Amino acid sequence: MKVLRHIGSFAFVLGLFTAVFAGMPWYVMVADAPVVPWWLRIAIFCLLGGILVVLATLALEQRAHTASIEEPLATKSDSTVLLLNSDVLPGREITEIVGLVQGHTVFAIWLGKDLSAIIRLILGGELTEYTEMMGHARSIATERMTAKAAEMGADAVINVRYMTTSVVGSAAELLVYGTAVKLR
Repeated sequence: MKVLRHIGSFAFVLGLFTAVFAGMPWYVMVADAPVVPWWLRIAIFCLLGGILVVLATLALEQRAHTASIEEPLATKSDSTVLLLNSDVLPGREITEIVGLVQGHTVFAIWLGKDLSAIIRLILGGELTEYTEMMGHARSIATERMTAKAAEMGADAVINVRYMTTSVVGSAAELLVYGTAVKLR
């Protein structure tokens, strides 16, 4: 699938550059000629076909990924890992610092929801599409961090902090980190 997607991307870029840097000047120079030359037809076919191939492979990959997603990462061991944003646990003593644990994910929403959010941005109101996206990303990142802490034998994660970073467009990275500890 990945090879097919790369071929589609290459066809798109090749078609785009040919249409823009050769087709546009050709059209400006011979605008009165109604016949489109064969090389420009192929370039446009590559441009549109490349987009179609990339979209189709991404849709198939997304479907396969969605089907293969396991249940949440929670297991018996990490359901007992406490998460705190402070460094003190009332009534409990920290016996050992296991180390830094983190979880992260990068999320984006599909174009349809992105367009809905843009309209809502103009009209005002909560951008629920992004709220849902960030909530889901926060949940996944937290599950990954908790699973890592359980794997290390920790009883709790203290000083839990969340960070977000814009990656590109509407994609955002969410990082959660904290200190894994053992309790008495």
